[in-house]
Amino acid sequence: MVIFDCNGVLVDSEPIASAVLADALMRVGLSLSVEAVARVFHGRRAADILCSVEQHTKRPLPPDFSAKLAADTLKRLTEEVRAVPHAAHALTWIRGPKAVASSSPLDRIRTSLEVTGLLRFFEPRLFSGSNVANGKPAPDLFLLAAKTLRINPADCIVVEDSVAGITAASAAGMRPVGFVGRNPVEGALENDLRAAGARAVVADMRALKGAIIDLRGW
Repeated sequence: MVIFDCNGVLVDSEPIASAVLADALMRVGLSLSVEAVARVFHGRRAADILCSVEQHTKRPLPPDFSAKLAADTLKRLTEEVRAVPHAAHALTWIRGPKAVASSSPLDRIRTSLEVTGLLRFFEPRLFSGSNVANGKPAPDLFLLAAKTLRINPADCIVVEDSVAGITAASAAGMRPVGFVGRNPVEGALENDLRAAGARAVVADMRALKGAIIDLRGW
C-alpha cells in the first residue's frame, strides 16, 4: 500500500490555503505573511493551527473563524487548485492499492482530488485528520488508515512533503518518502525531511515509481 498526503504532494493547494489563512488572520488583527504561514504550519490540521494561534496570542479567535476559514478555503480550491505536475503519471504507473491520508477535512480532500481528476485513483480510500484524536506529527492518521484497510503498517510506504508528515509516518512504523517538488527551497526541505526519517526524497513525481520500487525491495 502506498499512502499519499494530499496538499503539496498530489495537488498544489498549499499556496492557496496559506493565502486564505493569512487573509483570515489579517482580518482579526494578526499580521502573518503567506510565506510565514506556509513555513510555520506546513502539514498541520486546521484545528491544531488555530489552537496554536490562540495559545501564542493568548486570546480566542472569533467563534465563526474556523467555519468561515473552511468555507473560504474550499471555495478557492474549487476555483484554483491544480494537480502537482506528473501526479497522474506517477499514480498510473505505481502498482497496487493507493490511499490518501491528509490533515485536511474530508470535503477538502475530495474536492481537491475531484477538481484535479485524481479521485479515481483513491476513492474510497480517503482518510482525514479530522477523524483522529491527534493530528500529524502524531501517527494516529496513518495508523487509522492501516487499521481500516487491514494492512500491516510496516507494509505501507508514505509520500509526504512536510516534516510533520514524515515524522508521523515514521512513528507509525511506515516507510516515508519525501517530496520536495513544490517547495522553493528544495535543498533545505530535503535535509529536514531526511532528518525526520525520510528513506528517500524525490523532486519530480516521475521519479517516485523508482523510489517506491527500491523501498519495496528492502
